[in-house]
Amino acid sequence: MYTVLAGGGGAARFLRGLTRLVPPSEVLAVVNVGDDLTHLGLRVCPDLDSITYWLAGVVHPEQQWGRAEETHVVASELERFGHEAWFTLGDRDLATHLHRTLRLSQGASLSEVTAEVTRAFGVDLRLLPATDDPVETRITTVDDRDLHFQEYWVRERGRPEVASVRLAGAEHAVPAPGVVEAIESAEVVLLAPSNPVVSIGMILAVPGIRAALERTAAPVVGVSPIIGGEVVRGMAHRLLPAVGAEVSAVGVARHYRQLLDGWVIDHADAALADEVRDLRIACAVTDTMMDDVEVAAALAGTCLDLAASARTQAGR
Repeated sequence: MYTVLAGGGGAARFLRGLTRLVPPSEVLAVVNVGDDLTHLGLRVCPDLDSITYWLAGVVHPEQQWGRAEETHVVASELERFGHEAWFTLGDRDLATHLHRTLRLSQGASLSEVTAEVTRAFGVDLRLLPATDDPVETRITTVDDRDLHFQEYWVRERGRPEVASVRLAGAEHAVPAPGVVEAIESAEVVLLAPSNPVVSIGMILAVPGIRAALERTAAPVVGVSPIIGGEVVRGMAHRLLPAVGAEVSAVGVARHYRQLLDGWVIDHADAALADEVRDLRIACAVTDTMMDDVEVAAALAGTCLDLAASARTQAGR
């Protein structure tokens, strides 16, 4: 089993590449749910849905989130009634949220509903939420506002300076069924090139998941989401300083150093490879800009090769 810690579009691209190399049935992705929110009475799971839509081939090609060939009739009508339009759901996307909300109200767990959604879209690999319990990423700004992540990123467009980030509800959360086992029994554990703070970081904030990573016998290999000192997409550069991490490929490796056996960086950061190795982390350099699935597959192959090398060196 290949277990991937995942969040959002970068993870989706990486998973597309990985499943070119290994059967999807042998891949399990543990997905961030800190971004989840209830909006207009509907339970929305942005990372689970984005990954599903990407792998099903129905993601919006320009936005790279949401559904392709989307319309927004319902959203327009809601504005008629005075509802704020800061978080807009498309008409096709609404069906997913309606199904999820109904099933959760009937007593199904988020893991069970996620399996139903992926099956309906013909996605063969298994997606597991990091936890079935209600948690949410909260951003504290330097002007002392407490914002849900979606308020910070979508409504505020990531402009406020961030003082701290936390996973609210983590103290009462447990990993979803199968998450710890998937990490402990994996052949390889991979950290997708997702936001280290609000994607991977929020997965690790669920009690028991970091401990499982620390004790797994599987090599743990990650991909840097930073290329040439810049984020590819998203707001990691706004959030890494809030957790004391440098915005660089080696800075993120240092942030993960207690977990990593290997770290893959882009050609643009080749000069940093020795700094990564000085952390006692194996390092490989390749193209990490997954603009097409072939590049994503080659990147996944580099990760698996590095994992095999780390396993050999450790005598596993």
